[in-house]
Amino acid sequence: MVKVCSILLSMILLISGCSSFEKDNQQPKDQQEDEAIVLQPEIEVVAETLRVPWSINKVNETFYVSERTGSIVKIDNGKMERQQVELEKPLAKAAEAGLLGFVLDPQFLTNQKAFAYYTYENGQGQFNRVVVLVLNGEKWTEERILLDRIPSAAYHHGGRLKIGPDGKLYITTGDATTPELSQDIRSLNGKILRMNVDGSIPEDNPFDNSYVYSYGHRNPQGLVWMGDTLYASEHGQSAHDEVNVIKPGANYGWPVIQGNEEKAGMETPLFQSGNETWAPSGMAVHDGRLYAATLRGNAIREFDLGRNTASPVITGLGRLRDVYVEGEYLYFVSNNTDGRGNPDEKDDKLYRVLLTNLK
Repeated sequence: MVKVCSILLSMILLISGCSSFEKDNQQPKDQQEDEAIVLQPEIEVVAETLRVPWSINKVNETFYVSERTGSIVKIDNGKMERQQVELEKPLAKAAEAGLLGFVLDPQFLTNQKAFAYYTYENGQGQFNRVVVLVLNGEKWTEERILLDRIPSAAYHHGGRLKIGPDGKLYITTGDATTPELSQDIRSLNGKILRMNVDGSIPEDNPFDNSYVYSYGHRNPQGLVWMGDTLYASEHGQSAHDEVNVIKPGANYGWPVIQGNEEKAGMETPLFQSGNETWAPSGMAVHDGRLYAATLRGNAIREFDLGRNTASPVITGLGRLRDVYVEGEYLYFVSNNTDGRGNPDEKDDKLYRVLLTNLK
């Protein structure tokens, strides 16, 4: 990685310096040299000095990016504004906790509403909840709780929110470091949940009177659709990270199986990282390819469904949390300020790159 950074610097192509990998995640030299590096200035910085950004949203020409520290950043025509979020409960300070998933209501331009997932503590423990936020002027306020008391822990919160092509709200939850909960369909942990946008349970969910859409997950953090097919990214245990095709009612095996292991009644992943660690998070799709932002992997990884191949297409910018595709551009955010990265003075950043530069 040092060799790659020095070459880029000598060409005066770096926009803000080359972020270092975590020391315990260095790849062998031959693997580093095989990784595809998109040379700056082909990558543009859209915004900088973000505080642990988690979710990218865009409506017309305006971005709304959630920050784990408890703010929403509005980015419009080069101007960045950090908007206050007034929540009913103070954010938990556990590792990986905070204001996580955030997605604009499909009718946002008329109702100024969004959905959010955040971690809080009370006298009974630590929990996650799904809420409706409403934007009044430049301040977001928690208007209504849709789902509460999703058990939480120091790690494995899940937290991704997405609106599906069916108009339903999908939510990923982690196992809260209690793996057996993932196999218990009565538990909300280790699941992908599905609800109507008013918080009610859809009649066509796979289990009666349950938000559970799929189970047997460890810590899923990415959701995306290609047509009507849902894909999810998931953190494995000590590598064996996964990209799965999600089927309603299916069991994805954790903690009984992982990686390419098989067991009757359980799903094996479409892609898995083997002994390498990706820590995949947000996902996007374009032209038959999945893109995932990876944290420990320090890359945007491309999964070509036609060729059944997986490879990094952007590296050298440190930990990456979310990715978003619109038109000709792929947007992504770094996560170097999350306490596990090596931030420069202008991290974290929202970037964009032409998709044609990734081929």
